[in-house]
Amino acid sequence: MAVISIEGMEFFAYHGCFAEEQLIGTWFVVDLFLEVDTTTAEQSDRLEETVNYMSVYQLVKAQMMVNSKLLEHVGRRIINAVRDAFPTVEHAKLKIRKMNPPLGGKMDFVSLTLEG
Repeated sequence: MAVISIEGMEFFAYHGCFAEEQLIGTWFVVDLFLEVDTTTAEQSDRLEETVNYMSVYQLVKAQMMVNSKLLEHVGRRIINAVRDAFPTVEHAKLKIRKMNPPLGGKMDFVSLTLEG
């Protein structure tokens, strides 16, 4: 079993409950960890035998571009899309950080971690 990770994916998107967040947007950072049996790819050296990072990134990007009020909703959509596209993924862990959230004080980010 291996863990394939794609960390620090940055997206400008429009997720949030406040009307201003849906209008002006902000930056998000996504980390994704995928548990996959890579035994075949280790022997074959063939991309088709493992999870293609580029394809995963494109799936994450597509889901990040669909506006949602809740990070929970975005996160679950991402995990579901990746698991649907790559049935060899046995487990996924996702962390989404909303940078500079409008909470009335100074903070770097708020985050959500989901697994599935």
